[in-house]
Amino acid sequence: MKRITWDQFFMAQSHLLALRSTCTRLSVGATIVRDRRIMAGGYNGSISGGDHCIDKGCYVVDGHCVRTIHAEMNALLQCAKYGINVGGADMYVSHFPCLQCTKSIIQAGIARLYYAADYKNHEYAIELLEQAGVEVVQVPFDERKIDFLSVEKTALYMELLEKLREKGGSDEELAHYNERVKQLFGEVEEVEEAEV
Repeated sequence: MKRITWDQFFMAQSHLLALRSTCTRLSVGATIVRDRRIMAGGYNGSISGGDHCIDKGCYVVDGHCVRTIHAEMNALLQCAKYGINVGGADMYVSHFPCLQCTKSIIQAGIARLYYAADYKNHEYAIELLEQAGVEVVQVPFDERKIDFLSVEKTALYMELLEKLREKGGSDEELAHYNERVKQLFGEVEEVEEAEV
């Protein structure tokens, strides 16, 4: 297994945080880092003790869920709550931040913003980041890398493909399923070596 880079490691942390999200529209995670040390993390969800979208549904006003605090804000607020200075730190976010979060990131003094996926990238947010001198880097990230059972799942799929082959599955049918396995798990040796 190839060792991931520091950027991929912190981005994976943000994707893990996103798994705690209580938002039904988009799960987002954010991690604040200084000198390769995690300072704080956040995910999008309701206030502590409040109703969650997964339980009560979204509370949408003007196209935005007002019940949810964004991941970036939760991470910044965690630092504020515990007196942690984020000036000059890095932030890793699973998705490009909204305009309001962008302004908070700039105002808090974050020096570098790393994000994995584009998401409604607001033109003014991009302009503000440039004006503020915040370095913005898109980190290619494959979410399949944080699937802790991918080896076991791949083995099961390969076993099922072999059973299908033994039962007389056509080459076309086997090729279709083999391609689906590649899509789910990437270029996996067992999948590539399978005879189709």
